Amino acid sequence: MAAFEYQALDAQGKKSKGVVSADSLKSARRELRKQGLTPLKVDASKGKIDKKTRQLKLSSKDNVLLTRQLAMLITSGTPVEEALAAVGETSKKNNVRTVLADVRANVVEGQTLSDAMSGQRLAFNSLYTSIIAAGEGAGALDSVMSRLADYQEKSEDMRGKVVAAMIYPAVLAVVALMVVVALLVFVVPRVVEQFDTMGQTLPLLTQIMVNISGFLQSYGVFIIGGLAVGFIVLSNVSKVERVKRRLDKISLNLPIIGEVVRSVTAARFARTFATLASSGAPVLDCLRAARETTPNLVLRDAVEKVIEDVREGGSLSASMARTGAFPPLVTHMAAGGEASGQLGVMFDKGAEYLEREFEKTSSVALGLLEPIITVIMGGLVMLIILAIMLPILQLNSGALI
Repeated sequence: MAAFEYQALDAQGKKSKGVVSADSLKSARRELRKQGLTPLKVDASKGKIDKKTRQLKLSSKDNVLLTRQLAMLITSGTPVEEALAAVGETSKKNNVRTVLADVRANVVEGQTLSDAMSGQRLAFNSLYTSIIAAGEGAGALDSVMSRLADYQEKSEDMRGKVVAAMIYPAVLAVVALMVVVALLVFVVPRVVEQFDTMGQTLPLLTQIMVNISGFLQSYGVFIIGGLAVGFIVLSNVSKVERVKRRLDKISLNLPIIGEVVRSVTAARFARTFATLASSGAPVLDCLRAARETTPNLVLRDAVEKVIEDVREGGSLSASMARTGAFPPLVTHMAAGGEASGQLGVMFDKGAEYLEREFEKTSSVALGLLEPIITVIMGGLVMLIILAIMLPILQLNSGALI
């Protein structure tokens, strides 16, 4: 079935718009009339579709919003088909309306919600559909949808905090570097050329700065081009599994940064595991889903070892402890969950604690990075100023003699 966007009038003459699924334009008009609507305009839906899979992409924010809306409607007792239609009609974005229209069409044909969503892999990943399937299997789709919405909102919040923690020091460093380069390229030559006309021998520091300034003026464009090419090459090379694993290992061993990476990854692992476990999914399914949400390959390898041990009958907490990759808190939570039979609850508490720890760690990291960047850049500026002042002081000393 294809998706068609429409504008129509209802029985009271009120204008409405939305998306309807049908085999053809004619069938779409017929479907609208069956719904008691008088079609005014019906067109094939437009959106960014993957040419190979004919699937639409959704942004993480759109996904979070539609999940929360579906959760609210399904929890209130609205049938799945009607909930999909309602959320699709209220959305202002074509791709969201088209995706939900496609899912709704499959649900109407008899598919389960998880199977219908599996047809839109670019919009709903395997973790998403696994959680939905677990809820359907347990007969608790309403509570699972609410839990999934909570999970996505917390994940989005965590992602936002990670980005925010990285942006400020990066912007501070870039601005400071631009100031230093501007001083070297535009200020130093103008000041120092005044002394060249006087035939004065420049101090060593001043001469070094002049040489650096001349190098930047002559080869600055090539440096920028080289950095751009290097960035592109590094981005592509870092996608190679062997290289990425090496970089991930280095990142874990870095001071401060390593702790931040471990906290964020462990929090995401615990949150994913808790969401699936609370939905009634088996431990192995929870581990597989958590593995897919672990971006660091070194830590993902550790999760794979845990999966192998658990598959062979080993204890979850003992397997996690043997890897040495998980914070002690997570392994203790796993042990407590195994003892009480409440793995989902314990991992959820662990995730909340780790997320709070991440906020504290990132605050400390920012608190250290800001003065470090300020001191380094301030020192460079002072060197430049000193290089400019030395010839002046030398000239004044000569005049006094």
